[in-house]
Amino acid sequence: MDKQDTTHFGFQQVPVAEKAQKVAGVFHSVADKYDVMNDVMSLGIHRLWKRITIDEAGARKGQKVLDLAGGTGDLAAKFAQIVGDTGEVILSDINASMLANGKRRLIDRGLGGNVKFVQANAECLPFVDNHFDIITIAFGLRNVTDKDAALRSMLRVLKPGGRLLVLEFSKPVLPGLAPIYDQYSFKILPLMGKLIANDSASYQYLAESIRMHPDQETLKGMMETAGFERVTYRNMTGGVVALHKGFKL
Repeated sequence: MDKQDTTHFGFQQVPVAEKAQKVAGVFHSVADKYDVMNDVMSLGIHRLWKRITIDEAGARKGQKVLDLAGGTGDLAAKFAQIVGDTGEVILSDINASMLANGKRRLIDRGLGGNVKFVQANAECLPFVDNHFDIITIAFGLRNVTDKDAALRSMLRVLKPGGRLLVLEFSKPVLPGLAPIYDQYSFKILPLMGKLIANDSASYQYLAESIRMHPDQETLKGMMETAGFERVTYRNMTGGVVALHKGFKL
């Protein structure tokens, strides 16, 4: 098989056509335990990372927000409250199980009124050009097969003046953190997956997918190549996570 016809699924090389299906299998498997595992894996810090992302987004009443790979709806719920009845939030995920969980959670919280739920692939978004004020994608870009296509698709559906925020695991920059983080990712994380979600393989994949994701400067360059301007990033928790922000000008 030609190298160009394959892509990475964690540390494995798989046919490009199979990656989305394999990633879907991971998230179908972990959907019901996703929130619990997020809290355990990050010691609850993922809530702070997401709060910072919402603050940096600067959403206002009446705006249109797209939350991609929105999972169980943490960001969409907050945006729904901020943009109000005159605004619109679309919670989108490629995975039907994750999207169903997100929809159920938001409706249970009485937040479904100004939120729509759309199953979509980030590489070819089914929205009109120049529509959204803000797009967020939290811990989802690393699972996308063609990240460059996804970034171009996001740029297309943003309004001029709109912004993209990418919250994603990245490369530790704090001295001495990388080896500790490796031990945690490859030893403890799959064990927690087995104990809590009865699924060590999916969490092994998650650890591997983080290592295969572009580092801070590489992702900044990818966003610029896609057409985003004024691209910056902010390291959090020693670079374990980075928040990239870019504008369509």
